[in-house]
Amino acid sequence: MKFLLYPPIAFLLYLALVGVIYLFGRILAGPEKASSAKPSTYASGEEAPGYPAAPGYRQFFVVALFFAVLHLGILMAGSSGLTWTTAAYLAGLILALIALILG
Repeated sequence: MKFLLYPPIAFLLYLALVGVIYLFGRILAGPEKASSAKPSTYASGEEAPGYPAAPGYRQFFVVALFFAVLHLGILMAGSSGLTWTTAAYLAGLILALIALILG
């Protein structure tokens, strides 16, 4: 039974299992019927807007910079000892994060 734990054998077994589940799902789904509503978008019964949404990346970059500063700052503080220099570093880190949050 240990041969089942070898990655190539396990992969083939999982592949076969997925294929059986896929085919069983296709049988349960029934025949496909064409309709005009299938390719259209659904938005809670409302008509979808005709223009594409373009929110921009500003909010993403602010959040990404926040977590980058936070994680790298804590990594630096965690790798040093508990000294006054570390306390000053943490205070500066807190001020930088507050400035980043407030914009």
